[in-house]
Amino acid sequence: MTLRDTHVNMGHGGGGQAMHALIAEVFATPFDNPLLATMEDQARVPLSELAAHGDRLAFCTDSYVVDPLFFPGGDIGTLAVCGTVNDLAMGGARPLYLSCAVILEEGFPVETLRRIVASMRRVAAEAGVQIVTGDTKVVGRGAADKIFINTAGIGVIPVGIALSARKARPGDRVIINGPIGDHGAAILVARQQLALEADIRSDCQPLAGLVAAMLATCPAIRCLRDPTRGGVATVLNEFAAASGVGIRIDEDALPLREPVRGACEILGLDPLYLANEGKLLAVVPPDAADAVLAAMRAHPAGADAAIIGTVSDQAAGTVILQTGFGGERVVDMLVGEQLPRIC
Repeated sequence: MTLRDTHVNMGHGGGGQAMHALIAEVFATPFDNPLLATMEDQARVPLSELAAHGDRLAFCTDSYVVDPLFFPGGDIGTLAVCGTVNDLAMGGARPLYLSCAVILEEGFPVETLRRIVASMRRVAAEAGVQIVTGDTKVVGRGAADKIFINTAGIGVIPVGIALSARKARPGDRVIINGPIGDHGAAILVARQQLALEADIRSDCQPLAGLVAAMLATCPAIRCLRDPTRGGVATVLNEFAAASGVGIRIDEDALPLREPVRGACEILGLDPLYLANEGKLLAVVPPDAADAVLAAMRAHPAGADAAIIGTVSDQAAGTVILQTGFGGERVVDMLVGEQLPRIC
């Protein structure tokens, strides 16, 4: 069977030769690995392989819808792999296997689909994971917005690692691995809905390697989370509420690229609420903060890491920003949807 169609049609979701050709050429060949090659309805993973990496299984799933599909620094395929890999890593897990389910709108260009799959293959290799099972559905024109992707992931948490949003303690330090708001700003600019020209690229990247380096330095890290939708402000509020503590952050310590700062000033946006796809927030014990920071800066994904705040025993459940002008303001969790369809 050879795929000759240039655009997806309903036959590609019908279970017959057209569907098998699409799956074989567009998905199975680029993602080729022993678990996928069996082409069964499920990937069969030996338990011994999982047990070799730790004592607990981490399992997550996420769905991806973004407009435009391609943007500076990535595309929907990059997001689909990075997002699920990073969700596993935030629990301290070593990501191992992903599934990939795709919903395609009738008429979607096959060449565009190939580009997206190529991105997924590249990032999966970078992250050290295999895409081992999947599914393809085709819906009629207008029933979907070009392409939706769902990826689920399996990883294993090493013995002795126990991260949780409930573990922050007064005196702990809050660390971020680099500049905030790049992804949200990049999507806004890429949509060309605004008369704004700026050299802004998404920060989309897998973070499992960085997390491994951090945990090797300090297995007692309290909390990890990636600030995607809702941004840094929302994650910090989640930590404060779950742990029953206050968090104070320093505006001058927040890493922020000048083009993003400028775009936010022009558009009246707060970078604390912009989405990120390659950033993490860590809460670490005070006596380990410098060592963790050094380990992060030694890794490419954490070269611009910075300590941005401290956990407090006052104003439990609240995040306070020390402004550059010497004042203070409460940073609430995001209300509503500031930037729709960013991941």
